Amino acid sequence: MKWNILALFTVLLTVVTCEIDYYGVLGVSKQASEKEIKSAYRNLSKKYHPDKNPGNEEAHQKFIEIGEAYEVLSDDEKRGVYDRYGADGLKNGGQGGRGGGGGGGFDPFGDFFGFGRHQQQQQRNQKPRGSDTEVAVDVSLKDFYLGETFQFTVEMQNLCGTCSGTGSKDNKTHTCSTCNGSGVRIVKRQLAPGMFQQIQTTCDQCHGKGKTIQHKCSTCNGQGVVRGKRQYDIFVEPGTSRDHVHVLSGESNHSPDHVSGDLKILVRESGKESYGYRRRGDNLYRTEALTLKEAVAGGWRRELMFFDDENITLSRPSGKSVMSGEIEVIKGKGMPRPDHHAEEFGDLVIDYVVVMPGGVSNKAKYLRDEL
Repeated sequence: MKWNILALFTVLLTVVTCEIDYYGVLGVSKQASEKEIKSAYRNLSKKYHPDKNPGNEEAHQKFIEIGEAYEVLSDDEKRGVYDRYGADGLKNGGQGGRGGGGGGGFDPFGDFFGFGRHQQQQQRNQKPRGSDTEVAVDVSLKDFYLGETFQFTVEMQNLCGTCSGTGSKDNKTHTCSTCNGSGVRIVKRQLAPGMFQQIQTTCDQCHGKGKTIQHKCSTCNGQGVVRGKRQYDIFVEPGTSRDHVHVLSGESNHSPDHVSGDLKILVRESGKESYGYRRRGDNLYRTEALTLKEAVAGGWRRELMFFDDENITLSRPSGKSVMSGEIEVIKGKGMPRPDHHAEEFGDLVIDYVVVMPGGVSNKAKYLRDEL
């Protein structure tokens, strides 16, 4: 009798939960740097992305785990809690798996006798956050100056409209008969005569969802998602910085299995409609080539096309010379400053280059082509 009681406690204490190893998921060590974690995440997310593995549920689940691991390990605070208490510590607000006051750690007695299913159901219903999606929009320097609304189309993963994301032809889902809706199943293994170990694993029938479908939707083949085009409008404010990122919250790939990440739009300068101007911060720069006669004798006038349709006038009276490399600053004709309440602008900087007789240097040819 005494031996039987001891054996029972041994069985209970050897019951373990296969808690996800975030470091193992990303294939990095616990001492990995932020750069190493980010690099591993990028490589793995590309490898297991649903677009590259259509219909592969195992790859889809792996993709979700990769995103979950990166969300924790890329955040110093979450990573610290995870290192000390594991994934249970994150669910309990950093209290650890054995903290008091109703902590969510693994309870071998409750889970062994089936008392932990309600908690498993709650945890399963907490959807992980999906990854962000990045796209780029090319904007001319003129549009950066004036401001413009841009309409663009991007192909994304969307919830299936036919089955409303359920994957079911009749829009109905059913409790998984293998795991009774818990999303997990218990595998029993004998360690020694009279001693057993029970391991909790993801249910392979419902893939951890706790629900199954009897008739697959023909539109999405039971996946609940389809690829499709979405159209968006974004306003680029006058003076918006080059490589600015617009964020559309929750507009990344949609899925019934996770909370959608963000759609990030990178605003790049295209090089079109620059009119020979170059941007550096809030200032505009332009190189103006003069003949030797113009530089020495003066008496010239030029009208330069500008973004606001008000031409820029450059001139020198007769007898007024210009040195090669001379700089002229025109105040208030640079880029708008969007961070200021009043209308403020940077400056326009003109750099004069004198073209000598007998040929045009390579640099002068480049400058002439630019103009």
